[in-house]
Amino acid sequence: MSGHSKWSTIKNKKARTDEKKGKEYTRIAKEIILAAKSGGGDPEANSKLRLAVQQAKAVNMPNDNITRAIKKGTGEIASEVIEEINYEGYAAGGVAILLDIATDNRNRTASDIRHLFSKFGGNLGESGCVSYLFDRVGLITVSREDIKMDEEEFMLMVIELGADDVREEEETLEIITNPDNFMEVKESLEKTIKIEEADIVMLPQMTVEITDEAVAARILKLIDALEDHDDVQNLYSNVSIPDELLEKLI
Repeated sequence: MSGHSKWSTIKNKKARTDEKKGKEYTRIAKEIILAAKSGGGDPEANSKLRLAVQQAKAVNMPNDNITRAIKKGTGEIASEVIEEINYEGYAAGGVAILLDIATDNRNRTASDIRHLFSKFGGNLGESGCVSYLFDRVGLITVSREDIKMDEEEFMLMVIELGADDVREEEETLEIITNPDNFMEVKESLEKTIKIEEADIVMLPQMTVEITDEAVAARILKLIDALEDHDDVQNLYSNVSIPDELLEKLI
C-alpha cells in the first residue's frame, strides 16, 4: 500500500467521526484568496484558482463565499494580509510531518505550532529537515468500481493523457502526475470517469510503520491538534499505522 493511501485511510477514518465543515470552508477560502492574489481572479487563466474553486464547490461552499474570497485575493475587498509558510518537524517515532500554513500573524502561528509538537512528543524542525523525504506531485484518485473498461486499458489511456504513474490500491487507482500538467490530466479524465480526489500533494517516498499503540496514539493526537489549528491548510505525513491498530485508536 502506498504512503498516500495509508495516510488517506487515517484521514478518511477521522473524517467519519469529526465534524469539520466550517474548518474546511475556512481552509478553502484561504486557498482561493492566495490563488487569486498570486495569479489573478480569473479561474480560466489561473489553474491554481480553478482547482481551489472546484474544491469549494465539491464541499458545497456557497457561491457568495467563493466570490468574496476571490475579491479579497485581488484586492477588490479589503482583508487581512495572509502569508504562506511551510513548517517541518518530527512526530513521535521519527515520523515526518509537513505543514502548509496560511496566517495573518507569523509569530503567533509559529509559537502555537511549536507548542503542539512539543505537547505530543514531537519537535518542530528547521526548513528542509523532512521535505526531502517527499515528492511534490499531482495526485488523482478514482474508484475501481467506476472504471467501465479493462483496467490495463484504462491505465494505458491515463499514461497517454500525460500521467507519470498509476498505483493500484484495494478499492482505488492513484494517478500520479507532474504538477505542471496535473490540471490537464485531471480535466481530461473528468470527461470519462468520476474523480474521487484530486490535488497537488507532498507524497512520501517511503513510510514509517508504527506498531506501538502508545506511540501511534501520540502521533494521531498531534495530527488532530495540528489539523484543528485554523492556520494549517494541509498536513502531510509518512506515517503508516496497521489497520487493526488504527481501528482501536480512532
